[in-house]
Amino acid sequence: MTTNITSAQLDAASDVLEDVLRFQSPADSVLSGFFRANKKAGARDRAFIAEAVYGVLRNLRQLQAVVGESVRARKLVLAWLIRVEGYSQRHLNPLLSKNESDWIIEVKSTAWTATTLGERTNMPDWLATRLEAQFGEEKLLALSAAFNRPGPLDLRVNPLKAERDVVLAQFAAEGIVATACTYSPLGIRLESKISLQKHPLFLDGSLEVQDEGSQLLGFLVAPKRGEMVTDFCAGAGGKTLLLGGLMRSTGRLYAFDVSEKRLQKAKPRLARAGLSNVHPAAIDHENDSRIKRLAGKMDRVLVDAPCSGFGTLRRNPDLKWRQTEPGVIELTEKQASILTAASKLVKKGGRLVYATCSLLDVENDVVVDAFLAAHPEFKQISATEVLAQQKVVLDTGERLRLNPLTHGTDGFFAAVFERVA
Repeated sequence: MTTNITSAQLDAASDVLEDVLRFQSPADSVLSGFFRANKKAGARDRAFIAEAVYGVLRNLRQLQAVVGESVRARKLVLAWLIRVEGYSQRHLNPLLSKNESDWIIEVKSTAWTATTLGERTNMPDWLATRLEAQFGEEKLLALSAAFNRPGPLDLRVNPLKAERDVVLAQFAAEGIVATACTYSPLGIRLESKISLQKHPLFLDGSLEVQDEGSQLLGFLVAPKRGEMVTDFCAGAGGKTLLLGGLMRSTGRLYAFDVSEKRLQKAKPRLARAGLSNVHPAAIDHENDSRIKRLAGKMDRVLVDAPCSGFGTLRRNPDLKWRQTEPGVIELTEKQASILTAASKLVKKGGRLVYATCSLLDVENDVVVDAFLAAHPEFKQISATEVLAQQKVVLDTGERLRLNPLTHGTDGFFAAVFERVA
């Protein structure tokens, strides 16, 4: 973080944060809209504005405990700079009014200690309570600290166009510090952010941005050349791209989603990646007639279910404030319905993978256990063993469980099923 903050940067960060705190749109969408409308903002301006917004969101519970819940966004940014980033009043004084200077003195001298679990973890009480029941207080505190740090930039090599060792050698020659990911055979982790969208390897489809944990879901599906495969909740196509690459652009890969807009965003990425076997299709719901026509025909089906997203808090800290407990319970009903509908596509001997980017049992184990109880035609197979077959050495037990504290990835859950022949 630069020590030389301008008045314009502080004003812009405050304005964007004010909009974000209405929680009507995702924080990244609000930031993207602001930057599109302010194309003259330089790289340093953009970096400060984004860091300030995400910094406040990560620490919102504790900041509001110190300065009050009704303060405006500008004071939250100032409190973040003082209490979290460790700025001195001397650095900030040129940007402050007399009233703000007096207020800063008060904020800086306020002695405060987190008392509730929600305050200690910077989470809403209901979420902290649920996660404590799963992990225990000590691990939850460590997990929350890991989630409160920005996530690294992970890339995935497109196996149709590049080899990881060659890409790493090219990065080294260009002075870009990068390492092979610990688990994913196609993953690369960058030590610092670069202007990736202008890099030739990104432009020609050799690289995509994808968290290492997300990459592992593709290796659980493990599609083979020539198979019939479905990405049931394809979204903007991140996992579809990986599945298509693993299939070497052979066979037939259906990409279903209820959002035509998200699927449209996937199309240029699919073209850039050199994939010709993907068939995107917008559906009205999980029981759409277009899905029913494919019943019992799929070799592999991935259900990356819509979820709370709490496993991605490093990148989307606003989710913990935008989601509610009733909203999550409502999601679980949808998850169960989608999993049941997707399972009908799987042929005998075929594979079904259910995944979320959440740590909550209610979205994960509870959904899976209920599915297995209701569908004796499916048996669970070990995620650890499936990954080992793909030369991925990672023992997370029968079901995949990833988190930033233990694995350095976003939080993911997955269970693998096989339709009994």
